[in-house]
Amino acid sequence: MLRIKDPKLSLKFYTEVLGMRLLSKLDFPEMKFSLYFMGFEKEEDIPKDPEERKKWTFNQKATLELTHNWGTESDPNFTGYHNGNSEPRGFGHIGIRVPDVDAASERFESLHVKFIKKPNDGKMKGLAFIQDPDGYWIEILNYDKSKF
Repeated sequence: MLRIKDPKLSLKFYTEVLGMRLLSKLDFPEMKFSLYFMGFEKEEDIPKDPEERKKWTFNQKATLELTHNWGTESDPNFTGYHNGNSEPRGFGHIGIRVPDVDAASERFESLHVKFIKKPNDGKMKGLAFIQDPDGYWIEILNYDKSKF
């Protein structure tokens, strides 16, 4: 689960930049938060009925859960969440496999995505790290392990 400041920015990033789909959204008004479940599923496979959709979501192999605590998007004093990649260290990153890291990186550059590491930077070639709107790191690596 990743805590997000602004669901509009995060949903745009995960759908338009990474190609994920919103599988299900659950609101908890009494506790003032919402959960957004994201995945790489085909639109036609996602049930339309809300109850069926919820059951279906929790039976998928891999989903990314985004949690939004209401009001953070408009709170001028809210500075964001700690991504775990600076002190104190904790959570590091998620990883997404793509057919071609270089092509994906070119696309990310054209979309003005922030890079932590480009595919040919540093000692580890053939993989990239980008950041989402909340500063969480996302490793981009090839399907084909021989390309490392």
